[in-house]
Amino acid sequence: MKSLIDYTLYLVTDRELLNGRNLEEAVEESILGGTTLVQLREKDIDTRDFYNIALKIKAVTSKYNVPLIINDRVDIALAVDAEGVHVGQSDMEAKIVRKLIGEGKIIGVSARNLEEAIEAEKQGADYLGVGAIFGTTTKKDAKNVSIDELKRIKSTVSIPIVAIGGINEKNVSLLKDTGIEGVSIISAILAKENIKEASKNLKDLFSK
Repeated sequence: MKSLIDYTLYLVTDRELLNGRNLEEAVEESILGGTTLVQLREKDIDTRDFYNIALKIKAVTSKYNVPLIINDRVDIALAVDAEGVHVGQSDMEAKIVRKLIGEGKIIGVSARNLEEAIEAEKQGADYLGVGAIFGTTTKKDAKNVSIDELKRIKSTVSIPIVAIGGINEKNVSLLKDTGIEGVSIISAILAKENIKEASKNLKDLFSK
């Protein structure tokens, strides 16, 4: 059931942060630490390689009953039977994605302002990824979104919201009172020596 998805700690992958460590092991460690949702993001990679990586990650997420979201690539999501797809503002529109993946899958859409958030909900998005909240080094073209704008989006749309962008153990607590459903983390988990501990710490800081 899509309505039962737990967005609290949303891991977005970036293999470059792992310094040669194994992605499947990193994802598993993050889940053991409390990650509730995983997005596989791969840029500049062959379709076959993306598919093979996605299969391996799907095996890990399925083992722990954690939903897997594929960034941008509807074909990969369908090929590995991932639970959903996440698209940005320059990717395929959510209403077209819905036609391709069906009603049972999750669609996430990136939004940088209230207008984009309202349009994404209208097009059938199941959740929004809103940011960058604190700036980010993993996405060069990301524009910052203020916490006030985040709250405005939250009070206007009815679908779950996940904040993304530069969120770490030092600032995650600032998002606790915004009413959002979760935080999306990349480097504050994957760049850490102890991924499991980093995940647990972030989840505790946001939830408590």
